[in-house]
Amino acid sequence: MSSRVADVALRPATWQDSAFCLRVHEAAMGAYVAAVHGWVVAEQRAYHERVFRPGSWQVITVGGADAGNLVVEEHPDRLYLARLELHPDHQGQGVGARVLRTVTEAAAAGGRALLLDVLTVNTRARAFYERHGFHEVARHGLGGFKVTMRHAGSPPAAPGPAR
Repeated sequence: MSSRVADVALRPATWQDSAFCLRVHEAAMGAYVAAVHGWVVAEQRAYHERVFRPGSWQVITVGGADAGNLVVEEHPDRLYLARLELHPDHQGQGVGARVLRTVTEAAAAGGRALLLDVLTVNTRARAFYERHGFHEVARHGLGGFKVTMRHAGSPPAAPGPAR
């Protein structure tokens, strides 16, 4: 455990966490989403309402305080890291690395590949994932605005799309 990182934990999200998770998404990803699609509040709220599922979302806590959210989709041959977002107040302190290590260990323990997508404009996130053993395997989306990355320690996944 890094001396810079307070107690990092995950807890299941509840319906009461929905607004917090949307605020974290805007704080962490708003500028990147705006650069690719434009940030339209009503559209982002509607999208969040469609995808937010307490049963599959987790809230990242730091020292007992809510700091971000995590969504990992489980498939028979792979885990898909759908969302690892930290409020900017908690970025750059080793929190994301701790959470990512938990996910990579879970994938390895289950003998599954670990994949994720990152927006091409989010060079900071891409560099973070590269430092933690991920490499680009594909680009997709209109104009290739998303990069699919795979953890280097992952076993081969079945052919097909990352998701």
